[in-house]
Parts: sequence; C-alpha cells; structure tokens
Amino acid sequence: MCAARRKIVNAFLKQNVCSRLNVPQSRYLSSSSSHDVGTGAAATAAAVTSNALINPRKTVSDFQELYEATKKKFQSKKLPVDVHPDAVFACNELDLSEVQVYGFDYDYTLACYKPLLEDLLYNLAREMLVKRFRYPEDILDLEYEPNFAVRGLHYDVEKGLLVKLDSFLQLQLGSVYRGRTKVEADEVLKLYHNRLLPIAYVEGPNNSYRHNTNSKMVQLADLFSVPEMCLLCNVIEYFERNRIDYNPEIVFHDTRTAMGSCHPIMHATVMKDTQKYIERNAKLPKYFEKLQQAGKNLFLVTNSPFSFVNCGMSYLVGENWRDFFDVVIVQARKPKFFTDESRPIRLYDEKTRSHLWDRVFKLEKGKIYYEGSVRQLQELKGWRGHSVLYFGDHPYSDLADVTLKHSWRTGAIISELNHEIKTLNRVDFKMSANWLQMLTQLIEDTQDDDSAAAQECLKNWMIERDQLRNKTKNVFNEQFGSVFRTYHNPTYFSRRLFRFADIYTSDITNLLKFSTSHTFYPRRGVMPHEYASHFI
Repeated sequence: MCAARRKIVNAFLKQNVCSRLNVPQSRYLSSSSSHDVGTGAAATAAAVTSNALINPRKTVSDFQELYEATKKKFQSKKLPVDVHPDAVFACNELDLSEVQVYGFDYDYTLACYKPLLEDLLYNLAREMLVKRFRYPEDILDLEYEPNFAVRGLHYDVEKGLLVKLDSFLQLQLGSVYRGRTKVEADEVLKLYHNRLLPIAYVEGPNNSYRHNTNSKMVQLADLFSVPEMCLLCNVIEYFERNRIDYNPEIVFHDTRTAMGSCHPIMHATVMKDTQKYIERNAKLPKYFEKLQQAGKNLFLVTNSPFSFVNCGMSYLVGENWRDFFDVVIVQARKPKFFTDESRPIRLYDEKTRSHLWDRVFKLEKGKIYYEGSVRQLQELKGWRGHSVLYFGDHPYSDLADVTLKHSWRTGAIISELNHEIKTLNRVDFKMSANWLQMLTQLIEDTQDDDSAAAQECLKNWMIERDQLRNKTKNVFNEQFGSVFRTYHNPTYFSRRLFRFADIYTSDITNLLKFSTSHTFYPRRGVMPHEYASHFI
C-alpha cells in the first residue's frame, strides 16, 4: 500500500476507535505530548490510555465500517461512458497521410461470414472424421455449440487440454477443459506443477511468434478455428465418457486435417448460396471509392482461391470489383507469402482456370496472380515500409511478418469486438468491474494488518472478490471469458494483437468516417510506477 492510502485507512480506523472509546480526536492526536500528563497514578492512567489510542484494538466492526465506506464511495462514482462499437482503437500512432498503399486479406476482413458458416464447417469436418478417418459413427450425433470456445485459446497436444493463457503465460484456472469438462484447479496444478508455464513449452525452443512444431501448445488464433475447437472437444468428451483410449495429439491432427480438407467443399457450398453465408456490407464499395478518389493504391492478398473470392467480392462490391484493385493475388499461402523468397509469382488464366508458366515481369491491374512472395510484390510495385497499410484478421499469418520484417503498418479486423463492447457497455458489468477494482484496492490496503479482525474480514472480502472475478468473466463466455482478458491481465492473444497491429476495429468500413489524412493516437497508458491519474 502506498503511504498516502495507508494514512487514509489508518485515519479512518483511528476515527472509529476514538468514537468507540468516547475520546475526542484532538486528544487522540495530542496524546503523545508528555508535558500535559501528570505524575504518579494519573501519569500511569494517561500512559495506558495513550497506548490504547496509539495502538487501538481494531474490531470486526471497524473493518466492516471501512468496507461500507468504500462501498458508499463506489456507489457515488459515475459509471464510465459507453465505448462506441464502431470505434477504431490505436495500439501505435498511425498517420494515414503517410499511407499510399492499402492492402487487404479477404476472409473475415473484407468478407464477414454469418454464424451459419461455422455450422457448415463443423458438420463437414465431423462427417470427414467418420468417413475418412473411421471415427465412431456416434460422433455424427455430436452437435456444434457456437458459444463454447473463443478465439485465441491454446490446445495442449500432449495433455489433451484446451486452455486460456494470459500475456505472462499464466493459465487461467477455471478455464481449462478436457473435452467439454472443466478440469479443476488442483488437477491443473498437479499436471503442470505451476500456474506459470515456461515459454519454451508454449512457443517452442525458438520462442517464435509463429507456431513451432516442437512446442507443446498450439494456439487457435483465427475464426475458422472456433468450430475446430468445438469439434475437437466434443470428440475428446465422447472418448472420455465412453472410456475409449485415445492419443490427444492424434485426435488433434485428425481434426485439424479434417477441417482443412473440407474447405474446398465449404467454398463450393458458399458459392451456390452466397447471401446465405456472407454478411452484406453496403459501405464496402463506398470505402474503396473513397480510397481510390484520394489517389491511393489498393491490393488484395488472400489464401482463398480466385473462384471463391470472385463470387464473394461480386456479391459485396459488384461485378467490377477488380477495378478498385491494382494487384490481386490469390492462394498466396500466407504466412509463407511473407516469409519465403524463392516462390515465383504466377499468372492465373481465368479461361482455363490454370496457372501459366510465363515469367512475370510486372503486376498489371485487372489480372489475377497466384502464390509468389511479398519480396516480389515490393520489387515489382515499389511499395515499401510505412507507406503500406495492410489489414487482416489473423495477428500472425496476416500481420506479424509484414510488421517485423518489412515495416508495413497494420490493421486488425476483430469481429468479436461487437460482442465484447456490447458486454462492456452493460450497466451490470460496469458496476461489477468498478466494485471489483475498489474491493481489490481495499484488500491490498488492509492485507498487512495481522489482527484477527482484519484477517477475518479479509477472508470474506477475498471470497467476494473471487465471485466478482467469475461474474465479470462469465458475462463474456461462461467457459473462457473475454477474448481480450483473463481475470485481470490481457490474454496471450491480446498481447500479440497489440504488438502486431497498429490499429484494430470490428469492421473495415469503420474507417470510412475518417479522412485519409487522419492520425490515430494511442491512449496514454499508466505504467505501474506512474501516477494513477495525471489529474487531481
């Protein structure tokens, strides 16, 4: 506890003791002046009284009154203003006047999908597990639960557990699952021996921001992985309940292979009924028009095939969607597109639906290109460094390499922000979060008092704090809480997002209301050693 807060707490407790002993505070404060005290019995009595006042015996009622005073202060506080759901949030200062080139991913960046797509992917992968990998046919009865998992979780391939980590690699106890069953804290600590995991266990021996095959953990960081996590946990839950022996690593790889293999089927299904699966965004053409009128260059780099992208973009923007883009590259195989330097860029022939073998000397507007690398893109177009702003939904495969290796500016499209901000703006959440902060501060200020009364009250306060922590977690997602926070720390996903994205928002068209010379300024965060606030 800081000295200032210690004085406030002690003054409050002293005031209560004086009131209880019917002694004026002025006498309490001057009781240490020995020249006012007589000799003999009177001096002894005065000394005893003085000692009692200097070292008062605090009672439970004193701490209860302190608790009530804190509660009263909490109730008098104004609640935070709502966060705007269409806001653009800055992690790093970004001056758009310096940006000449805008790049975009396609899936979940330009094309945002309806929840039906998750059901489709889940059902296709579930069927493939049974038909191709010969899993028990009963698995076909396991239904998709869209509210089970959130993006950014880790799967421990060795132990078969789905876990949530914070930015310090700490396990969030209460959010560890084997299948669909929560693993209690005692068992988790027995398995891992510690709540804090070694970095090599999570990220592999090279501590790379990208998954290392030698690491024990795999992070599920894109939205396509949400149905994958649910299927994986449903299968493991089936094996556990039916006492069927299984290797968690094999089940993981089978599930991942099944999910990846069904993407071509998913593409064909979406193309047959585009409006059923893709959210219409009337603002998207307007945003492209605004950038084009401002003289900006636009390019598209996506892992999806041309037929799928063409169908979706025609639905979202119109048949002439390619007129907005100076370069279109499909099946780029990110993140290899950003890391490999030897893969040649190839021209895609729309008539024959094949890739030509001609050497590509320039990238022309209106043509479709395939694979290649960011090195070739930069060399052929001369687009480099901070003049390029690239948007994607995946912090690693879309944003990490272009930030760290090529100094591009980056923007992340995080659709979960809609749900997160809606929850943050709820009055009950604001009340719970504010009281949690104040109660935690009260606990911190009182914890060093070793009196029996203090310890009894601290025990009750800690129970209430745990209840509040679970309440503010479960309001986002009952199993895993917020995508962006554990109980109090940013999540592992948040740490990577804030590192690799200069700005982030829920929808690409949220930038439509800003001029092309707008500067996004990050909020000045208060570091632990700084003032709690610069305003008094």
